[in-house]
Amino acid sequence: MGEKQNRPFQLSFNASLKVGFQGSRVTSDGGLILVRELDERLGFGELIELYLTDSRGKNAQFCFADLLRQSVYSRLAGYEDLNDAERLSQDPTFRLISSEKIWDRGVALTSRLQSFETEILAENSNFAGLAGLSRALIAKAEALDSGYRTVLDMDSTEIPVYGEQEESAYNGHFDSTCYHPLFLFSRDGDCLAAKLRPGNVHSAEGWEELLLPEIERQQRAGKEVAFRADAAFAKPEIYEALESRGVKYVVRIPANENLERDVAELLPRPVGRPSHKPTVWYKGFLYRAASWTTARRVVAKVEHHAGELFPRLGFIVTNLETPSRAVVRFYNKRGTAEQWIKEGKQAVKMTRLSCHRFRSNEVRLWLSILAYNLGNLWRRLVLPKGIEKWSLTSLQQRLVKTGGRLVKHARYYWLLLAESHLTQRLFASVLRRILALPLPTG
Repeated sequence: MGEKQNRPFQLSFNASLKVGFQGSRVTSDGGLILVRELDERLGFGELIELYLTDSRGKNAQFCFADLLRQSVYSRLAGYEDLNDAERLSQDPTFRLISSEKIWDRGVALTSRLQSFETEILAENSNFAGLAGLSRALIAKAEALDSGYRTVLDMDSTEIPVYGEQEESAYNGHFDSTCYHPLFLFSRDGDCLAAKLRPGNVHSAEGWEELLLPEIERQQRAGKEVAFRADAAFAKPEIYEALESRGVKYVVRIPANENLERDVAELLPRPVGRPSHKPTVWYKGFLYRAASWTTARRVVAKVEHHAGELFPRLGFIVTNLETPSRAVVRFYNKRGTAEQWIKEGKQAVKMTRLSCHRFRSNEVRLWLSILAYNLGNLWRRLVLPKGIEKWSLTSLQQRLVKTGGRLVKHARYYWLLLAESHLTQRLFASVLRRILALPLPTG
């Protein structure tokens, strides 16, 4: 029966063309082999053993690390649902990124992977370990390329839900029934911490749980720390916590009549014919809101645009001592955090939280974050100039999605890759960069 299924089909329109179905030998995700090499260089396998516990006993069919890699790498390749595990179970790439003993057997099917994610990883010790594993992976990269200063960006987002998921709720700001997770990023795009929250909480809810431990970690490493956030985090308790720890910050604050009075001289439209380019003014001044215990520096940006009756106003509270224009420019770079969240949603499927239990959805969010961080480390540590700024979606479509065929010999395997965006020259360049990384310690 097996030989009959593998028999090629002869097509009548072209006598020289035959079609065969040998899915267990053909892959569409050959580029993941490079990510697996980076994972090995950074010691990801050792971190899995350190932070996670296998509670299944000694007779488990699949290695714990193999199951975790399958979950993470399938998301990094852009697969949205565990149902894809049925097709990927015999995919050569997903077999090769696992331990050698299952190269001929195949990786886990949907039911096995489902129980792994929603039961084994949802255990208290493993759930806490997922956050530690993700942060430890980033620490390996920080040890390779560490500056004297760290910039932290905090932001929240919505993840819409369409079922009866625990703790999902309607959020009037987003006008949807959703979860409302909180994220903390470094300026390099690494997701340092995250928290899945009910859909109806305030955007800044739980900020101290994510932010303060990271500040302490960075300061123990001898780094200066700066913090950026939008107006949802304009809270006096945040300013006070940052000031008491010597952290520089820029946080947007909502406009009000008192603030507008302080820039009243900049609000009238300039006399004369308006320029096609916006007229922009900056002003710094001391301001004390009713809920503040002390006056703080506020920087205002006033923009007059052609064809607009009223100016555009923006206010930032800060303890930076740089010129007002530099403060605004530094704050504007916070927008990259929104781009990273967007990448997480589009590329590694952070939005696929379809389990009923809240804890199971938290696990799936962390698996997506692990995939995002692994992809971001691949991008910023070893990709050559010209493609190091590609989005994760572009990396998926152009590098990960590389076709290949697995050929088995008596003592070794050949993975024959198609040469498209991932050329032989590019593959060799990335591989050399991975092998040139110093082996991280600790």
